[in-house]
Amino acid sequence: MEPVFASRGGKKEVEEGLQLAPKFDENGLIPAITVDYHSGEVLMVAYMNEHALKETIRLGEAVYWSRSRQEVWHKGATSGLTQKVRELRIDCDQDAVVLRVEVGGAGGCCHVGYRSCFYRAVPVGARAGGALEMVETEKVFDPDKVYGKKG
Repeated sequence: MEPVFASRGGKKEVEEGLQLAPKFDENGLIPAITVDYHSGEVLMVAYMNEHALKETIRLGEAVYWSRSRQEVWHKGATSGLTQKVRELRIDCDQDAVVLRVEVGGAGGCCHVGYRSCFYRAVPVGARAGGALEMVETEKVFDPDKVYGKKG
C-alpha cells in the first residue's frame, strides 16, 4: 500500500498533529539525514523527492533522489550497501527527515569507500585555517570492486 501524505494544514496541525504532511522545497526535495541505528553516527546527507520518501516508507529501505544524476536512487541496489530503515523521523515543521538505518554489505555508505560520507574534519578555533583532518583512515570497501572501475 502506497503511503498517502496529508495536505499541509495550519502551523499547529503541522507541528503537533499526527498526519504526515512533508514540506518539499521549490525543487520538490526534502533533506534526509542518515544515521547509524546503533551508534548515532551521521553517515550521510541526501535528498528525497515525494516518490523517494514514499518508496522509503513502503520498502523499509532508504531511497533517495540523486541531484547529480536526476534520478531516484535505491541505496545499495547495485552495491549491496543497503540501508534498512529502523526508524524514520520528521522534524517539527516537516521539512527534513532523519533515517536511523542498519547498513548492509560491507557496512559503508560513502561511494569513496569510507563508512561515513563525513570522513574528514574541518579545523575550528585555534586550529582554523589548516588542512582537513582525516577522521576515518581505513576504507571499509574498495569502490572500484563494488561499483566498477571508472575513468
